[in-house]
Amino acid sequence: MRKTILMAALLGAAPTLLALPSLAETVKGLRTVDEFDGIENETERSVALFTEMMAVIEHPRCLNCHPVGDSPRQGMDMHPHVPPVVRGDADFGAPGMRCNTCHGEENFTFVTKEGSIPGHSPWQLAPIEMGWVGKSAAEICAQLKDPERNGGRSMEDLHEHNATDGLVGWGWDPGEGREPAPGTQEVFGQLTKAWIETGSACPDS
Repeated sequence: MRKTILMAALLGAAPTLLALPSLAETVKGLRTVDEFDGIENETERSVALFTEMMAVIEHPRCLNCHPVGDSPRQGMDMHPHVPPVVRGDADFGAPGMRCNTCHGEENFTFVTKEGSIPGHSPWQLAPIEMGWVGKSAAEICAQLKDPERNGGRSMEDLHEHNATDGLVGWGWDPGEGREPAPGTQEVFGQLTKAWIETGSACPDS
């Protein structure tokens, strides 16, 4: 590029600057870790990384299974689950109406009409201690860091959960008729790792 500018100057022509590809990239609506490298203050960068993670956390694909009550939500409008179901013991539904009564090991696509039934094994609600609906970013951040509420996970365990857990990954492969969470699980895992490595700072609100 420098040679191009120099030759243009010698020939008396106006130099043409060629656009260079950015090292950072936004993947399906989710910014990658590289896009935060310009934030010099580590705490500020950590908060910015978690704020980007919230684009996934607060998406209905995740919130619907992280209710603050005993019933899951459905759809982008997060309406109550149809048919009515409750959390039950161990977050798997009530006796006689367990989650796997309708939800199989993988998504089931309808043959005669549009849409699908979500599926994964296991299929269950997040523990009530990890209810996110209506919570602020600061509150959710505190929950994620608290072993008393996050299932006894260390920060390393939390990264592993976000980056590799199959039920978390379902959010990006939710079946026909559903909008997936932003980005990919890989990018979400990378953001989680970078957030932890920069001190796992939480937003103020």
